[in-house]
Amino acid sequence: MSATDHTNRSGGQKKAMEKPLTVGISSTALFDLSISNELYQQQGLEAYRHYQISQEEVPLEPGDGFYLVEKLLNINKLSDKPLVEILLLSRNSADTGLRVFNSIRAHSLDITRAAFCGGESPYRYIKAFGCDLFLSTNADDVRLALAQNIAAATLLGRTRPLKESSGEALKLAFDGDSVLFSDEAERVYQQSGLDAFSESELDRANHSLAGGPFKAFLSALHRLQQEFPESPNPIRTALVTARGAPAHERVIRTLRNWDIRLDESLFLGGMEKTDFLRAFEADIFFDDQATHCDRASPHIPTGHVPHGIANLNKKL
Repeated sequence: MSATDHTNRSGGQKKAMEKPLTVGISSTALFDLSISNELYQQQGLEAYRHYQISQEEVPLEPGDGFYLVEKLLNINKLSDKPLVEILLLSRNSADTGLRVFNSIRAHSLDITRAAFCGGESPYRYIKAFGCDLFLSTNADDVRLALAQNIAAATLLGRTRPLKESSGEALKLAFDGDSVLFSDEAERVYQQSGLDAFSESELDRANHSLAGGPFKAFLSALHRLQQEFPESPNPIRTALVTARGAPAHERVIRTLRNWDIRLDESLFLGGMEKTDFLRAFEADIFFDDQATHCDRASPHIPTGHVPHGIANLNKKL
């Protein structure tokens, strides 16, 4: 049976993927470069360069994005065609980046494409590579990527032990407003309060929300899910939002109009998100609110999305 003979998760005809899901990641997000970066801060670029060259046969330890990348690449093992591609986008030079490539080989990661930018931001190559998502520990690079309408997030420094990949599904959790959706509703809340927000969302329940910075990535992820049976599927998605009734209806109708179905939708009505993310066993969580990210990051790999009204004139 051909790929186009299958039906999608919404019951319609399945659309074949035009290209692999493409994720760009910085070297500091993929590997733990804290020791060498501390050396760079204290002694400068030349000391950093000599250190990396002297250590280039010593594999780097996993960073905050490592096991997410590993799980993404494992999806390719379930298909006879490449469904996911990971790109390395680094501020290192090729000279200092050799240790990174050696570490990729040592950890058996199928990553073959890279951009080493010699101290400059790699954001300008994100569109040329066709990235659906960019992950970095550099918040300025993330903002530059978002300005190009690419889904991007800053991986927060961990205070938890890294969790190795299991054979279970890859699980991604998303906040709604300012991440999957625009910040139009969040602006009403920030400017006029909860009652005005609830009233506005009830009045506009039949008007779809505009897409946020992660809409295109969610669509690409949805197409990837359609390459597999609905159950079991190697990818599970969840909306984890502070919204509650009556503000839930507009979200549901928006996703329906986008022809995207999330596996789980948690409308928490203002409850703290962390325990729910732990129960979902998220491999990563994306949120625009620094407070939510700070609370979740000791327990769940977390990407801050510096977008929308909550991040105006703020830096994380």
